[in-house]
Amino acid sequence: MRAVRGLWRWRGNPLRRTTDLVEAWLALVALVLILVVAPLVGAAVGAATQDALQHAVREQRHARHEVVATVVRRLDHSPLDPDPETATARDAHSHVLASWTGPDGTVRHGAVLADLEQPRHGDRFTLWTDARGHPVDRPLDTVTATTHAVLAGFGSAVAAAGLVEGGRRLLVWRMVRRRYARLDRAWEKAGPDWGRTGTGA
Repeated sequence: MRAVRGLWRWRGNPLRRTTDLVEAWLALVALVLILVVAPLVGAAVGAATQDALQHAVREQRHARHEVVATVVRRLDHSPLDPDPETATARDAHSHVLASWTGPDGTVRHGAVLADLEQPRHGDRFTLWTDARGHPVDRPLDTVTATTHAVLAGFGSAVAAAGLVEGGRRLLVWRMVRRRYARLDRAWEKAGPDWGRTGTGA
């Protein structure tokens, strides 16, 4: 609205400078880009991200298998764990030595995280493995993938709007600098004789 009012204000105004009109048009163009193009960019990025993530969901569901593991014994976890994701999972789960049978029929043993608060020998829990029975992370679910896609689209729209506004501000800043430079040059010419009698001022 400020851009529209700015264009109307400078319409036919005898004090209007060319830069004033350019500045008002820049504001209007930026407003249109922010209201129309930025949401389209966000929608396109969100849709592309959704397609990619849903494809990953399907691949992970096909490649990862849920098996039942049996606790052999509880393990003491290392107090120094450099991986924050592992540390977060460790806080919510128990570190155990377990045995399980992979999708290929191979019996496996290893240290894994079990979703048991007080694991005891013989306790059972679910575990995700690849086709050869090696432990892997839980596959990405559809809701999480959609949430990530929405966030990616929203972030892209905000970034596009920020770029447009940043470009507008940069152009206006350069115009104002040139305007002041012209004013300084004009003042250097008229300044020494300002107000003197007979100078035509």
